[in-house]
Amino acid sequence: MSNYSRRFSRRHVVAIAAAVAVATGFSLAPGIQKPAFAADAPVGLGTAESFAVLGSTTVTNTDTPTVVSGNLGVSPGSSVTNFPPGLVGNGTIHRTDDVAKSAQLDLISAYDDAASRTPITGDLVDLAGMTLTPGVYGGGALGLTGTLTLTGDASSVFVFQAGTTLITDSGSRVLLTGEVNACNVFWQVGSSATLGSGSQFVGTVIAMTSITANSGSTVEGRLLARTGAVTLDSNIITRPSSCSNGGSSTTDGSSTTPGTSPTTPVAPPANAIPGRASFTG
Repeated sequence: MSNYSRRFSRRHVVAIAAAVAVATGFSLAPGIQKPAFAADAPVGLGTAESFAVLGSTTVTNTDTPTVVSGNLGVSPGSSVTNFPPGLVGNGTIHRTDDVAKSAQLDLISAYDDAASRTPITGDLVDLAGMTLTPGVYGGGALGLTGTLTLTGDASSVFVFQAGTTLITDSGSRVLLTGEVNACNVFWQVGSSATLGSGSQFVGTVIAMTSITANSGSTVEGRLLARTGAVTLDSNIITRPSSCSNGGSSTTDGSSTTPGTSPTTPVAPPANAIPGRASFTG
């Protein structure tokens, strides 16, 4: 075989190998991993998409003016306490009704979806100080002691997998840069999640057990607990309104309390959730 033929054959083989690697998701460069294709799609929430807060046993507010924008629900439990003084705007309180039951069923599928994705790295501990691009990130017990920066465009999806707990420190924050949308940030938690006092959190938390939002913490996203309680304390929780990730249910824009008829929606204060622009301070 001529030298030209041998060179051509080598180039041809390399080109074919490269095409196969791209098609199958493998990296050609040693040590560089390509995110799993599933990470390109948001986690489908189904009817749970309309909820800002969803518990399984109880939803408890510690007698403070917590503001929830979006549906608030509990199923199969029925206890929702201290609403009022907590307020629900742009949604309805659902206690052990078909809407809450359906949302809990869809939450199981969402949890399994998020947990099944292949992470770029699976050994993260403290996310503070990191600047991350789209993908799936995992660890055992995840923590946030400072600022986590997520950078990308409007279609970027971030999935965080905590094998056990997710705990954020007081004053910690998640900062979105570029055009990253809070709709596309998901936190799958193997046990329980705790948001520290005054923390500024972004994304949908899907916890196997319970979720506690300590005093003054804010969430641009959702707090969704599969088998336990959601505990609130002077929080502002705003469900992202521009999501289209999986069959949302329709809200009627009303707020209810035990033994009363639906009332006029109570809108959250203007600029209730610190926006991404204010996260740069």
